[in-house]
Amino acid sequence: MSVLPLVWALTITGILVVIAADLFLIHRNDTREFTTRRAAFWSAVYIGLAVLFGIGVWVFAGPRYAGEYFGGFVTEKSLSVDNLFVFMVILTRFAVPKHAQHTVLMAGIVIALVLRGIFIAVGAAAISTFTWVFFIFGVFLLWTAVGMVRGAGEDEGELKENALLRWARRVIPTADEYEGTRFVTRRDGVRMVTPLAIVMIAIGSTDVLFAVDSIPAIFGLTTEPYLIFTANAFALMGLVQLYFLLGGLTDRLVYLSHGLAFILGFIGVKLILHAAHEYGAGWAPEVPIWLSLAVIAGTLVATTAASLAAGRRAGGKRAPLTEVSAAADEEISVTRES
Repeated sequence: MSVLPLVWALTITGILVVIAADLFLIHRNDTREFTTRRAAFWSAVYIGLAVLFGIGVWVFAGPRYAGEYFGGFVTEKSLSVDNLFVFMVILTRFAVPKHAQHTVLMAGIVIALVLRGIFIAVGAAAISTFTWVFFIFGVFLLWTAVGMVRGAGEDEGELKENALLRWARRVIPTADEYEGTRFVTRRDGVRMVTPLAIVMIAIGSTDVLFAVDSIPAIFGLTTEPYLIFTANAFALMGLVQLYFLLGGLTDRLVYLSHGLAFILGFIGVKLILHAAHEYGAGWAPEVPIWLSLAVIAGTLVATTAASLAAGRRAGGKRAPLTEVSAAADEEISVTRES
């Protein structure tokens, strides 16, 4: 797939325009909570943009590349749903005001999008030079899938801070209180960041860690950097709206981790088979993109149906996330003092 530099420039410009419109037009000076109705509307808008882009790929590049794009987009989107629970824990843990959650999520995602672009460029360069990288990606995805199944029953209600977040909390002067959607403030003549900036670092750095799983996964569906970047961009841009839309629903998708583990395992096997095929192994088949799409979509549908059925059998006794994490709210003041 040959993509002209002008097409790259126009695509990146279009993505930046959409993000800027979200930050400075849609949400500017809006102190209302992001309701489920608003989230549903804007989620539909972002998914519509992603679908339109895929149709454009079909028209200008053909059904093969369109299938690879849609496969990558669906995979990234499904993985992001599992990540939403961690975002909910972060926002609850730091007691982020409702009206500021949209801003901090968008800022963190912009950071993640830039860093993912770097990861994609490095990964594409490595794969184009060393075919054996497919073996590494494949084994890593299988290892990740096993880890997801083993950890599916563990308590995810505790925030595990990464090294960057621990460093930021230790060395950056931070105010005790939020000031609307401001990231920087001044106290007694000293410039310092607000807690919202620390939350932004937590969101952005955590999402980059998620990329360690998702980037190898999408390389198992397509090796075209343009498709990988755009699929990631559209999945990330709609993540904020998906967060507010799903809310406590992610807590009810009890089998989601198992479904995602199966998808990652499938793609891991596909990567290994592809690498073996490239090295001349006649027994290694090439898995077509239509089969990949069918497996991904079928797994997500089956996982969602099984989760909702399990919730009905349980009589709806599972507490929503806001109740599960209510105890964390009581500890916020103590945490800030420490």
